Amino acid sequence: MAKESVDVLVEGGKATAAPPLGPALGPLGVNIGQVVAEINTKTKDFAGMRVPVKVNVDKDTKKFEISIGTPPSSELIKKEANIKTAASNAVAEKVADLKIEQVIKIAKMKKDSLLGRDSFARVKEICGTCDSMGIMVEGKQARETISDIAAGVYDEKIRKEKTELTKEELATLEEERKRLEEELKAREKEFRTKAAEILKVMEGKTASQIQTKMREAKIPDVIIRELAPVEQKAAPAGGAPAKK
Repeated sequence: MAKESVDVLVEGGKATAAPPLGPALGPLGVNIGQVVAEINTKTKDFAGMRVPVKVNVDKDTKKFEISIGTPPSSELIKKEANIKTAASNAVAEKVADLKIEQVIKIAKMKKDSLLGRDSFARVKEICGTCDSMGIMVEGKQARETISDIAAGVYDEKIRKEKTELTKEELATLEEERKRLEEELKAREKEFRTKAAEILKVMEGKTASQIQTKMREAKIPDVIIRELAPVEQKAAPAGGAPAKK
């Protein structure tokens, strides 16, 4: 029997026959509508997240089997933190805060795909991902929480694989997320105001000089790319041939 597999990432519960799924399945002669419907049924619990899906197709009988993986750690973290995007600058920006129970929960879900050999190592691994996304754990930078884990601060919770939070704890985390969101908006407004001042003061200067000045003012690169002028490419030597 000739078998072929298709691996794709789809949004939980929202797979369609559009690319990348449809074009990959089309040549295999399988009923795409049935495949899409089964994928959406199996991934509905991962709504809002990108989920790895493998479709195994028997090219002779046109029968198919679907296996669902767990979303990437970053997607699970964003889901727990109730945010859509990670920080653009994880060092300077913090977009959310997680409790150690939430990190333990994600580590359990990703157990088979993480490198850590035990629960402690896997929890540290998820904390490392949080750190790269600008997400705190237990009210501090995630790298500090990793040190606390090594020091035994969360030994009992990790051993017991505690993952449940009270309504009060969840409400507190949501308040903290909103506070951090407002702080980021205020900081962005300040950076944009500062960038506008630099553009005004340095009018007539080269794009490189303006960009350097903005970086010295610690304006984020994403704002510099949006507002600063772009260096013009030099014209070819000799210029274009003159028209007759």
